[in-house]
Amino acid sequence: MTPLQSAVDALADRLRALPQSTLARGSAAEALTLARELATRAQCIEEPGREAREIPDAGMFAVGDQVAVAGHDLVEAVRSTGGERDLAAAVELVRGAAARC
Repeated sequence: MTPLQSAVDALADRLRALPQSTLARGSAAEALTLARELATRAQCIEEPGREAREIPDAGMFAVGDQVAVAGHDLVEAVRSTGGERDLAAAVELVRGAAARC
């Protein structure tokens, strides 16, 4: 599980350190989209067939924490099912987002 958790933690830390100007130019919106996707994936694993609940927009300064929480939820969901395919896809998603921030 280390690759996913490491990628999530690194991205969350990076988002927390970004200046307001960078967050306002789109990094915050992209991070919120990522947090929502991570949360949706975790919910689909944990509660298949149930409609996913959406993470609210808590503002640009909260996106680092939102990515961290949603990412850690996905880590636990994947850990409980042992879904290697889910793990690999999530790692790529987070790394792709990190490359764009």
